[in-house]
Amino acid sequence: MTFAMPDLTPALPEIFVLTMACVVLIVDVISNERIWGYVLTLLALLGAAALTLITAEQQTQFTFGGQYIADAMGSVLKLMTYLAAITAVVYSRGYLAGCNLFRGEYFSLALFATLGMMVMISANHFLVLYIGLELLSLSLYAMVALHRDSAQATEAAMKYFVLGALASGLLLYGMSLIYGFTGSLDLDTIRNVVESDRPDRLVLVFGIVFIVAGLGFKLGVAPFHMWVPDIYQGAPTAVTLFIGSAPKLAAFAFAMRLLVNGLHPAVGDWQGMLAVMAAASLAIGNLAAIMQTNLKRMLAYSTISHMGFVLLGMLSGTLAGYTGAMFYAITYVLMSLGTFGIITYVSQGQEVENLDDYRGLNASHPWLAALMAMLMLSMTGLPPFVGFYAKLTILQALIGAGWLWLAVLAVFFSLIGAYYYLRVIKLMYFDSPREVPLSFTPSGEIGGLLSVNGMAVLLLGILPQPLLALCINAMQSSLQ
Repeated sequence: MTFAMPDLTPALPEIFVLTMACVVLIVDVISNERIWGYVLTLLALLGAAALTLITAEQQTQFTFGGQYIADAMGSVLKLMTYLAAITAVVYSRGYLAGCNLFRGEYFSLALFATLGMMVMISANHFLVLYIGLELLSLSLYAMVALHRDSAQATEAAMKYFVLGALASGLLLYGMSLIYGFTGSLDLDTIRNVVESDRPDRLVLVFGIVFIVAGLGFKLGVAPFHMWVPDIYQGAPTAVTLFIGSAPKLAAFAFAMRLLVNGLHPAVGDWQGMLAVMAAASLAIGNLAAIMQTNLKRMLAYSTISHMGFVLLGMLSGTLAGYTGAMFYAITYVLMSLGTFGIITYVSQGQEVENLDDYRGLNASHPWLAALMAMLMLSMTGLPPFVGFYAKLTILQALIGAGWLWLAVLAVFFSLIGAYYYLRVIKLMYFDSPREVPLSFTPSGEIGGLLSVNGMAVLLLGILPQPLLALCINAMQSSLQ
């Protein structure tokens, strides 16, 4: 038996992030200066971005016996993941310092979670997908429970862990059924076997049902959404910011690898399930958000409805739909970063998460109120913000694929969703200011990044073509 050394070049970003996560842990132990963990984390993510750009190739590459794939879709999603992680870490600095959480544990867990996302994005094998998923999940469980003195955070972490274990079990059971049907865990082999139209497809269908159920939990869509509001509200706001942004890109990649790269010949078997989940997510997410008084919980239900839009793009089964779903996932992460970034910015030493806390914000902090208003309008789907164009691409793909009733349903629930987004604007601009104004330490670094974030939402709405073209090229290259 001989062992052939795999080509490590495509996996250099993952190797670098793993090394830097270990370095952050060591430096945190030997140094009393907490700032080093913060600086090293940012350098690690920037370095990974540079390595991803350097190692990116025009042609799709495979390594580790075909278990790792480096393609255009993976490169774009990784770069967006680094950007989201960097932004989340910068936004969290003041909050973490105020809550005495500005420690190496947070930064090393953020890097390990990012590593899990990178593995999920580049996996071409069931086991590698599962390893990346568990690395991400275990890191997030620990991050939610990082504030050990908070009973609310501990409860949220326990709920997340128990429900996450259930979802992992569903995924594993589905994978085992598909392995029994195809005799392989490799996505390319699975695709070829499923395409062969074998007669005993009942096992395959059952496997797809369990896999879609597990995916539904990871994306946070109905009817597997029960964890999202409790974890968003119970976790420290800096952790909610992280959970609500970059992992959505990894979850999208996870769904693409499983359903499109591996199970696309069975599109008729999973299309209907995604349609039901998307419709339920739009209904539950938008209707439940109306009743919320906690801003983080309201945004959690908003996330459920937005992930329903991502599913709408995927279930179309067309290149336009997949491209629209990728574009929507990226733009949603951008909007989520800005929204939770503002909440994190003003929550220094205290949680400022109730809707009433933002009454009259325009009177005391007009620029923050303007940024929040732009983000709310974008999430509503109003022009000229990027949320409008993201929804438009999904609706065009749905209508083009013949799913007219779903497009009408999506528009209807988007109109309902406009109420709770516009309510936030009404509170900030038309309600009397709270008796005690929001008190937080201004930061030029965070304030400047928030401004860039808000302007990006506006500029990408006016000029969406560069990002959309990037998504189209990435998807075309990956589906060849």
